[in-house]
Amino acid sequence: MIISDSRFAVASRHALAWGIALAALAAPVAAQAQAQAQAEAAPPPEEAQPAPPADDADASGNEIVVTATKREQTLQDVPVAVTVTTAVTIERAQIRDIRDLSTVVPSLRVNTLQSSASTNFYIRGFGNGANNAGIEPSVGLFVDGVYRSRSASMISDLPDVQRIEVLRGPQSTLFGKNASAGVISLVTKEPKFTLGGNFEASYGNYNAVVAKGYVTGPISQTVAASLAAGYNKRDGYVTDTGTGTKSNERNRWFVRGQVLIKPSADLKVRLIGDYSKIDEVCCAAINLQRSPGMGASQVVQLLGGQLSDPAAPYADRVAYNFPSTNKIDNWGLSGQVDYSAGILKFSSITAFRHTGAITNQDSDFSAADLLRRNYQDLQIDTFTQELRASTDWDGPFNALLGAFYFNEKIKQHNELQYGSQFQAYANGLIQGATGCFNTPVSLACNNLAGLSGALGAVDGSGSTLFRAGQGMDENYALKDESWSAFAQFDYRVNDRLTLTGGINYTHDAKRFSTATTSSDVFSAIDLDAPALAPLRAQLLAAGALDKGATLQQAQLFAAAYMNDPTANPLNDLKAFQFMPQFLNVPNALETGRIGDGNWSFTARAAYDLTDRVNVYASYATGYKAASVNLSRDSRPVASVQAAFAGNPLYPNLTVGSRFADPEDSAVWEAGLKGNWGNATANLAVFKQSIKGFQSNIFTGTGFKLANAGKQSAWGVEFEGMIKPTRELTFNVGMTYLDPKYDDFRQSGVGDITGTRPGGISSFTATIGGQWDHELGNGDHVILRGDYHYEAPFALVEGLPNLVVKVKNAVGQVTGLDYTAAIAAATSRKQEIKLANASLTYAMHSGLELTLWGRNITNNRTILQIFDSPVQPGSISAYPSEPRTWGGSVRYRF
Repeated sequence: MIISDSRFAVASRHALAWGIALAALAAPVAAQAQAQAQAEAAPPPEEAQPAPPADDADASGNEIVVTATKREQTLQDVPVAVTVTTAVTIERAQIRDIRDLSTVVPSLRVNTLQSSASTNFYIRGFGNGANNAGIEPSVGLFVDGVYRSRSASMISDLPDVQRIEVLRGPQSTLFGKNASAGVISLVTKEPKFTLGGNFEASYGNYNAVVAKGYVTGPISQTVAASLAAGYNKRDGYVTDTGTGTKSNERNRWFVRGQVLIKPSADLKVRLIGDYSKIDEVCCAAINLQRSPGMGASQVVQLLGGQLSDPAAPYADRVAYNFPSTNKIDNWGLSGQVDYSAGILKFSSITAFRHTGAITNQDSDFSAADLLRRNYQDLQIDTFTQELRASTDWDGPFNALLGAFYFNEKIKQHNELQYGSQFQAYANGLIQGATGCFNTPVSLACNNLAGLSGALGAVDGSGSTLFRAGQGMDENYALKDESWSAFAQFDYRVNDRLTLTGGINYTHDAKRFSTATTSSDVFSAIDLDAPALAPLRAQLLAAGALDKGATLQQAQLFAAAYMNDPTANPLNDLKAFQFMPQFLNVPNALETGRIGDGNWSFTARAAYDLTDRVNVYASYATGYKAASVNLSRDSRPVASVQAAFAGNPLYPNLTVGSRFADPEDSAVWEAGLKGNWGNATANLAVFKQSIKGFQSNIFTGTGFKLANAGKQSAWGVEFEGMIKPTRELTFNVGMTYLDPKYDDFRQSGVGDITGTRPGGISSFTATIGGQWDHELGNGDHVILRGDYHYEAPFALVEGLPNLVVKVKNAVGQVTGLDYTAAIAAATSRKQEIKLANASLTYAMHSGLELTLWGRNITNNRTILQIFDSPVQPGSISAYPSEPRTWGGSVRYRF
């Protein structure tokens, strides 16, 4: 049931209030529970103890050690809004990869869309970028302190992860330009000087097979090593009736090796190398709305092409004419050196990473051969270097100083080509757009049927228009070089009050170029050209005669408007000029260079109300550098377009965006953290905003990039844990968000100032519980469950291809109507309800048997909607995964 926004806002506030009240009441309950647990905790000396379920398993709640401020502190002591997912939670909740994190972190949203390499992260409703290689994410991704610039390199099965920290709000002071919305920091286990490890094998529905393992131990007295590896394969759950194959499968593996060198207590060197490979068919898009009337969808069916049924979006059936390709190779090397000299600690992290992704997709999403290929070969090489110096002493003053260097090179090749049936398809669309299906004897139709002299034949008889193989050949290159210097100072005023100040300066410079050509003949025709004036006059006169005008009136009407672009009777054909000529960069007016610098700040006060309750208040700013649109929708701004108007090399040059200006974010935040041993409560209230938010709208084959003037959100976050007995643990996380576009006048669907951004739920909650019962022989029975809920929300603000041209009585285009484009998006609200559970029998010997299920109620939703490529009026979508279940065997030693 979908609840109205106003009713749900009230309900969500009540839920938050109850959650906060529960935490406040938890203190005395926790004290009693703690006393009971202590009385029960000590077993007889001769009783054998079971193998620990994971490293650092004794740390829970706010006692978990984190590095959110690049110092080791407990979650209780770090005055930052951060959620920590431990290795134990990862195992018990069956979190298979980074996408599954959102089910246990309510302020985080994770989506995988058109390829296995495309994963978007949103924190507090802010985030973008992963699907467009030229746009760096607003959420910074780090693995063992190494920045991962693209999300493809974050996908793995996590066998050796110690914890995952999700830092909410701008973190640019310590993490640089790519943390304007937050940070996800994944920390793996260091090699140990004692032999240990674990192995796991799992089997589930859709023939899912997962095998992974981790082993660590000493090589010498000063050198230890570890090796982790995993294999993940699953049949697709979507049937492709066009190709007879399955889509949305899994086929991936990885290996990660580490060496730890500790020649003395003051020096530590950690070397890491990893490689992962993905080769799978992903990701199926369904048809959510067919074009109206005798439109594109109907023409596809007349050609014998199948489309998925909009009435059954979760039937997991699509119809393509070739399966998609997703081949991703990702590898990297890193070295971290830590050296302590008294109260000083020095750290250096050096890393190089390479990501290569080859993808191909039937982007018309039908069994008709309309688009032969939508191919991409993307190569990304990244080098990073970080240096830090910090103090750690008992005096009132501590400092952290650092510098960071980033160098990235991107090469991208794309191909978008018409298929063998596109010519007949386009002919049907053009005839339908001009009314030929309704009035077959119309003079206008007779003229259009004979356009071979002026435009070329559109009736499929040997025309050069829309011929198979025509399309766009795209090449992009981008080099990004940036550096930053940062500092943070902590001053302990007294035993309870600590003041923190931080500053960061980042300079970013990008240089990009394109070498893109279009061979689409129809898109190169200037329908406003003087040479077509006679044709336009004939069509105008024919239209006037059809409306009852006399011959003289029709001739006068044609003479008056035949050279008026706003009354051009061929204007409707411009919608079928899918791939117009491309103005490459650099050119006479565009250098292909952008650069900027920014200062970011943090100011915070943290106060210990008691030994168990801390409060803090902070103000922080963030920065995300300018982004480049590396897609076929990369178009010049209006002033550049005007300068090239009339140039025969660039007919039909359209307006768009080459790049988006930087984002500047800021957050006011106040928080409370309480730790009563067997109960914890963390509360944050914030007002966050981003000026120049980089809106990146997927069009099916490209991206429309634009800066919003300002986007803001205020919200409340609560996370709590209570352990009433030794065996029982309950946790809850809730987020209430009230976001809006304070200023967004130039969006793809007009002025949407004052509206709610897409993809943001007003209320998100995660509720979990675990029962860990110890048997008399030392074995454990562990039952865990969690439930993730997101209140109804619109996925996007609008669909640009549904914008309607407004015409007056004489056919002049007088404006644009965005009503249908906005309504089609905002009327399709999604409500997410995900339930997951697992049952584990953990033996004293280290052997564990687990039964698990994810999305056990089979609740399906739509992850994203977008305009169907080359099908005007049609909407496509990516659906969520169905229920998955299976069993696992794990052995620890």
